[in-house]
Amino acid sequence: MRGDAKILNHETEAARFAAMLRRSAALKLELAANAAPVLDIVGACERAIRSGGKLIFCGNGGSAADAQHLATELVIRLRGAVARESWPAMTLAMDTSAVTAAVNDFGVEEMFARPLRGLGRAGDVLFGITTSGRSVNVLHALQAAREMGIVTVGFLGGDGGAALPLCDFAVVVPDSETARIQECHITLGHAVLTLLEDRLVG
Repeated sequence: MRGDAKILNHETEAARFAAMLRRSAALKLELAANAAPVLDIVGACERAIRSGGKLIFCGNGGSAADAQHLATELVIRLRGAVARESWPAMTLAMDTSAVTAAVNDFGVEEMFARPLRGLGRAGDVLFGITTSGRSVNVLHALQAAREMGIVTVGFLGGDGGAALPLCDFAVVVPDSETARIQECHITLGHAVLTLLEDRLVG
């Protein structure tokens, strides 16, 4: 590649990189302008933990990783400077034997709903994480949770999709790019857990 072409390519990539971060920051600032749904979610989680319930997370792909990430920060630790007990949380995407059995025996739609019916209890909180709002296995889990008296929370994207009406509380990232939505979802998760920790420990 000629030197001037390399410079042009570098400048183009640098501009794209900056645009990605600016878009991610703009979305977070947009979400920051409306704290009410986040505080509602924190309140639901506080009530669950104080009453002996647990927080349950589910999602696909990168959202499954976010589900595992957030559950771990509850069970193990979020902030090293905060001394507290381990709090009950789990992800429905962790056990590969259960996941594959559910898909094989009941179909992908029941991948999360089937274990939820055995592990969830009224008063728990289920987080359904889906960037499209249309993930069929998350939809079925949210519906099952409703039937069981489990509080439903959505971390969603786009316009919220079919998941939105199945959620007692939801935050919708108004974008169509999966990566930008996921960046906001993990930020939202950290914000919820930090505020929850402040309430329960403070």
